[in-house]
Formats: sequence, structure tokens, C-alpha cells
Amino acid sequence: MPSSFLRHQYLRNLVFIGRRFEIEALGSMESSMKKTMSNGSVHMEMEEIDNKFEEAYGEHNATEDQLITPWTVSVASGYSLLRDPIYNKGLAFSEKERDAHYLRGLLPPALLDQELQERRMMHNLRNYEVPLHRYIAMMDLQERNERLFYKLLIDNVEELLPVVYTPTVGEACQKYGSIYRRPQGLFISLKEKGKILEVLKNWPERNIQVIVVTDGERILGLGDLGCQGMGIPVGKLSLYTALGGIRPSACLPITIDVGTNNEQLLNDEFYIGLRQKRARGQEYMELLDEFMYAVKKNYGEKVLIQFEDFANHNAFELLSRYSSSHLVFNDDIQGTASVVVAGLLAALKLVGGTLADHTFLFLGAGEAGTGIAELIALEISKQTGAPIEETRKKIWLVDSKGLIVQSRFESLQHFKKPWAHDHESIKDLYGAVQAIKPTVLIGTSGVGKTFTKEVVEAMASFNEKPLILALSNPTSQSECTAEEAYTWSQGRAIFASGSPFDPVEYDGKVFVPGQANNAYIFPGFGLGLIMSGTIRVHDDMLLAASEALAAQVSQENYDKGLIYPPFTNIRKISANIAAKVAAKAYELGLASRLPRPKDLVKFAESCMYSPRYRSYL
Repeated sequence: MPSSFLRHQYLRNLVFIGRRFEIEALGSMESSMKKTMSNGSVHMEMEEIDNKFEEAYGEHNATEDQLITPWTVSVASGYSLLRDPIYNKGLAFSEKERDAHYLRGLLPPALLDQELQERRMMHNLRNYEVPLHRYIAMMDLQERNERLFYKLLIDNVEELLPVVYTPTVGEACQKYGSIYRRPQGLFISLKEKGKILEVLKNWPERNIQVIVVTDGERILGLGDLGCQGMGIPVGKLSLYTALGGIRPSACLPITIDVGTNNEQLLNDEFYIGLRQKRARGQEYMELLDEFMYAVKKNYGEKVLIQFEDFANHNAFELLSRYSSSHLVFNDDIQGTASVVVAGLLAALKLVGGTLADHTFLFLGAGEAGTGIAELIALEISKQTGAPIEETRKKIWLVDSKGLIVQSRFESLQHFKKPWAHDHESIKDLYGAVQAIKPTVLIGTSGVGKTFTKEVVEAMASFNEKPLILALSNPTSQSECTAEEAYTWSQGRAIFASGSPFDPVEYDGKVFVPGQANNAYIFPGFGLGLIMSGTIRVHDDMLLAASEALAAQVSQENYDKGLIYPPFTNIRKISANIAAKVAAKAYELGLASRLPRPKDLVKFAESCMYSPRYRSYL
């Protein structure tokens, strides 16, 4: 039998199309074929193909193949093909493809390549005046033509990031029941208790590498949105693909529905979740334990589970509970911390000194605030060699009851206790600013308009360049606007926010506000974990990600007052972050992909999903 024929058949059969093949079947088929190979030249070619297959489909690889056309005879043709978002190309199907796959007559005669389709879609999106309408249009596109969706998002990331994620995703979650089209991801409710593993097996893809899961209790700064929080995992995973290059079929959004305490939703006829108050205590933890066990059993040791928008009382508990047994990451605690530390490291070139020379004051002592504070303390400890108990003393937190001080220690939640320093009681932020005289003011309160004029003016009175980070999302919950920060500080503030703000002109100078968006960190961080086969997350990996992001800020960015690089280079940024995270995983002995790739940046880039159309001939 000719080797070319065997190779052709081998390649066709090895193509992994998630829903349609089991990995076990591939392994069995590959083994069987090897046994039939006795001809030396064929055997050598098989080895070469095996190596390429491992590079393309290896369990540690983060994305899809770069070598093999993803097509088999089992994929539907004709009308069904046009209804499959993974393979549909719309009017980009060529004449030969239309004949080969029974599309003749099912499409208008015009041929529109992917670039023209992209221009048409962007033209349509820009005609929508309501952001939620743009969001719905993008979700419809994702359900119709997956590759075009990601091409739009990658090529127009600065324009579309606010559409598919914050701030628009917040409104989308609030109205999710009304705009619900078709299921995206898995909904696991209390009704599925005892059979979660069976539910996971209902998902058509088998080779899952990233799961983003929420229970919807603390969606952005909007509170308990219950089952409608699904918009967050869906949005996060679209960014994992667009910004970090994780292939879409390896991503699984999940909502854990244990009820909601939002009376408005419980009384909404269009609400899509359980109509009951939230489960707490043992019932809640038993469901989460079963979920975590089932995920590990079904998808293996190296699947990344990202917790998203859990309330404080559960977020810290879940991270602590599973961090030693699973590959888990909490974006609100760890991702936010990493991106903020990156901004602080970059800002040192504008404000001078080292991190240890600065004093930090937080408004907000929840999972984001305490997570950032702890990572700052770790970075200072790493730089100075001082014990972390000492470096924490440079950091002060204000919660709803005022400055966190030692006299409040017994009444504090456990995650606030490390920040209870010796000081007199102070009830408000302005008083704390006056007393502590911080060089850096960070808002993670989820409450808008809390960095008042007097607070910002006070910061400017004892800092030549006050560093002000208003991080709460969405835009309506931001502690202050970019215009307020620049105006009230006479143009001296270095400002960044969680949600995007337009450039501000003050005293004849244009200031470009930075965005401390977690999307800078988590896609590259996740890619680094996956491509190295990392089995556990370590704080040093978060610091490595922060340092990698800070290193991407150019002098041109600094000249505009930016402490973050532009999102237009996000894939390059993500590749560099992934490389540093992977390198740290190898250094710590937590990486299982061996041997270590020689050039981790190039390897990260080679792993990234490409949304370009493929030929189906």
C-alpha cells in the first residue's frame, strides 16, 4: 500500500473534532495503525506525523492544530453545515466548496471573503447606538460564525472589548433572561445534585482545558444576579480565545445555580434560574465539592478552573479549599491583584522610588482589595527580603466601617485581619487620607463617586504625582471618573480605572487614562499554565505575570501618562506573560510538559488559535 495513501488516511482520521471523536478512540486507532506498518519508509513517515500530531494535539498544547485542515467526512454538509457555527463561513465558501458540500443554491451567488465580511459586520455594529444591541449582535454572530466572531474581536479589540465584556456585559447579565437566545455553556443547579458528572458528560467537547465558573452572587458591582450571571463566564472565555489564543472548543462556561436573593429576579417572569433563595452552608458546599470532584474526574488534573464573581464569604473559602488539590484561579482575587501590581510597577517610572517607598490606601476590603494588598506585600517582600508581616504595614484598608485598625480585630472577617494595624479609629475615607497620607489610592469598593473632590485634592496636596486607581466596575460604579481625577489634581494625577474612559483634555494637554483590566492578565496567565502543563497555581506565577505586563509598557505609553500598554498588542502581551508564567512553573517544579520548550515566547505564539477560515476541500 503506498505510503502517501496511508499518510492521507492517517491524517484524515487523526483530525480531532471535539464533539465527534473520543481521545481514547484516537489512541486506539493510532496504535492499531502502527502495528500494521512494516515498511521502513512508511514507519519513518508515521513517526514524523506522530511528532506533528503531538505538537498540534498534545495534551499540553493550548490550542488547535496549525498543520491539519480540521475536516472529516463525518462533518455535516449542506444546510446543516450552514447552521454549524464552528464550520460555517457564510458567503466565504468558494465555488468548489459549494459544489463539494452541497451548498449550491443555499447561498446567494456572491463570494465575500473573511476580510469583507469583517468590514460589513463592523459597519453594522457601528450603526447601533445602544451598547446592549451591539452585545446582542456579537452574541448572534458567535452562534452563527465562530471564526468571524473571533476575527472581529481580535482585529478590533479596543473597540469591541467594552461590548463583549465590561461594562456592557453587566447590563447583559441584568437582562439575560430577556435576551436569552440559545444555551452557551452548562447550567448546573441544585436539581443536578448527585449527577453532576453525568451532566458534564452531556457537554459535547471532551478536551476541555479552561472552565470559568460563577454562582452569580456578586456580578461586577451589580450584586446577586443568580443564574443570569452566565454572561460573565461566556464573556471571559471569549477573551481567553481572542486575547490568549485558547481554542474555543477547549473552553467551558459554567453557572452553578443555587438560587438567588434578588427579589426582582425571583418575581421576573423571564428569569431563567431556580426560583428560590440561595442555598447556604452544608448544602452549598456539598454541591461545590461534587462539582470539583466531577470536573477533575472528567477532564483530568490539568484543567484550569477559574472562579468568577463569587461573593466574598465563598470566594476565599473556595480558593483555599481547592488550591492544594486542583488547578484553580480566582480572577477577582488573583487576576485583579496581578494586573494592579503590574500597573504599580510600571508607574514607578513616573513617580519614582520602589514599591517599598510608597504607602498604599484602599477603599474596599473585599476579595479584590485584600487580594491586591497581599500581592503588593509579597512583591515588596520579594524585592526587599523583609518578612511579609512587615511589608503589610505599608498598606492600609478602609471598609464600610472605616479604617481597619487593631481595635477592630476581633470583629473582622478572617481575610481582613492581616490589615488591622495600630492606629486610632477613623470613620471615613477623607479622614484616612489625611491621617495616612498615602502616595497610592486604590478603589475596589464597588461604590461609585467615593473618590470625592476633597479626597483627590488631599491626595494632590502631599503628592507631586498622586497615583489614583478607581477600579470598580462597571463604569457607573467607578470611584471617580478620569476627568475628575485629572481636573481635581490640576493634571498631576496618574490615573487608571477598571472600566474604560475617554481621553481628557486639561490645561491644553491631553491625558489618556489607563485601564487596569483583568483581560491583560488572565488570558496570558491561563495560556502559560496550559502550555506548560502546570498542575497548581503559585503566587510567584502571579508576580511573574505582573512583571511581564509592566515590561510591555513603552516610553511612548509613559509620555501619555499610561501605565498599561494598549490593547492593540494584547496577543503579543499575552504570549510574553504566558512565557514568564510557564518559566516560573518550570522553576518551581510545577510544570508537567517535558522537555521544556527552548523558546517559551515562540511556543506560546505557536499555541494560539487562529480565526482564519480553513479550506474544506
